[in-house]
Amino acid sequence: MRTLYVVTHPEATHHVEGVVGGWHDAQLTPAGVRAAASIAQTLRAQVPDGAEVELFSSDLRRTRRTAEEVAELFGVRPVLDRRLREKSYGKAGGRPQEWLDRRFVPPPAVGERLEHDEGVEGAETKAAWVKRIYAAMDEILQRPCEHQIIVTHGGSLTFVVASWIRMPIQSVGYASFRAPSGSITTLREDDFFHNRQVVSLGDTRHLDPTKDG
Repeated sequence: MRTLYVVTHPEATHHVEGVVGGWHDAQLTPAGVRAAASIAQTLRAQVPDGAEVELFSSDLRRTRRTAEEVAELFGVRPVLDRRLREKSYGKAGGRPQEWLDRRFVPPPAVGERLEHDEGVEGAETKAAWVKRIYAAMDEILQRPCEHQIIVTHGGSLTFVVASWIRMPIQSVGYASFRAPSGSITTLREDDFFHNRQVVSLGDTRHLDPTKDG
């Protein structure tokens, strides 16, 4: 049995400042740091004591800080991988969201979507974004560890899940698995059928202050 816990980093400064994230190296807000601690505690409660755990994270500050909270409770060192970053928005990174909105060219309903030019200088195509996430996932899943934690970004989560279910890259141009900031998505492969399940998507119950306990 293999279980992956995919974390989307919680609230970061670009969320509250209304600027474009992407590769802009925003950091967690104080609320985000508290949420990261809740994520770590929730994961610690779900993984059996004594089980081997591996931790992988995007190398940007907001994901790295989230991973540090998890690493402390599990006594592991996060493996930082820039391929797990959010999409690069090129010149738009760190600029006001409205700046990007005025220039953004959405993909067509039909036709070329992966190599589509969104109209922003230096921005990644969806094809480049997908390929690096898939490459990172291929390496993670080649490892035999039964409990693996991946800390990434809301947009990149779609391609982590798509890779997990072995969706062909040419089909990913239409995929969208939405998950809030600070969420945990649980993926599991059984030992008998080797089916890959999406057990939960974008769970944020650990962030609810009214939750019992």
